[in-house]
Amino acid sequence: MKQITTLLTPDSGEIIFNGKNVKENEDEYRGYIGYLPQDFEAYKNFSAKEFLSYMAALKGLDKGQAKDKIDELLHLVGLYDVRNKKVGKFSGGMKRRVGIAQVLLNDPKIMVLDEPTAGLDPQERSRFRNLIADISRDKIIILSTHIISDIESVAKETIMIKNGALLMQGTHEDILKGMKNRVYVIRTKDEREIAQIQQKYKIVNFQRGIDHTEVRVVSETIPSFKDVDIATPKFEDVYMFYFDLEDTKEV
Repeated sequence: MKQITTLLTPDSGEIIFNGKNVKENEDEYRGYIGYLPQDFEAYKNFSAKEFLSYMAALKGLDKGQAKDKIDELLHLVGLYDVRNKKVGKFSGGMKRRVGIAQVLLNDPKIMVLDEPTAGLDPQERSRFRNLIADISRDKIIILSTHIISDIESVAKETIMIKNGALLMQGTHEDILKGMKNRVYVIRTKDEREIAQIQQKYKIVNFQRGIDHTEVRVVSETIPSFKDVDIATPKFEDVYMFYFDLEDTKEV
C-alpha cells in the first residue's frame, strides 16, 4: 500500500497509472491520491472541524473553498452534528470517519485505505463499509483487509497477495468459480473421525448438532469419509484454501 502511495519505492517492477510510470511523474500522481493509514490519528485537542480546517490549509485549499468542502464532508461521514467535539473523545469508528473526510478534502481520484475497519465494532464496521460503497461510485478505492466480510460487502474486484506474490485477481464470481469442487461438508457421529479430519484437511468450521457434527473443509480431492457433500464456496473458504492449505498434512 505504501508503494502505491509513493511512500516506499518498489525493489522491482513498476506502478503504471494512466499509461505512465508513477516514478517518472510522482508529483502529478500524488495529486490523484488520498491515503488513510491503518494507524490514522487526528490531533486529539482539535475538534473535527478544526482538524479538517488545518488539513485543508496544508493541502492548499483557500478558506472559502475549504469551509464549504468541510461542511459537505462532515455531512457525508455523519459527523456534522458533532463537528465541534474534540476528536480525542471520538470512538474508533468516528476517528476513522474523520480520516476519510480528510482524505476527501482534495477530491482524490484514487483512495488507498489500509485496514480501515480493523478494531471497529460491528455497527461501526457496517457504517464504514456503507460509506466506502457510497464514495466508490465515482472513485477508485484500493482497500487492504483481512476481514472477509469487508471483501464480500464492498469489493467489486479482489486481489489476493501472499508473501509479496500475486495469487489471484478477479471478480467475486470468478474467484468463487475457482473453488468449485474444493469445499466439502463431512458429517460424522464419531469423535475419532473428527480427529482424523483435523489431521488430513484444513477445517473452515465445525457445526455440532444433536446427533452428529458437520465439518466444513477445503481440499483438492474429495474427502475419504462416508457422509460427504460438495458445498457452495464462500470467500472464507477461498481465504482458508490459499493461505492455510500448505499447513495441512493430507494423506
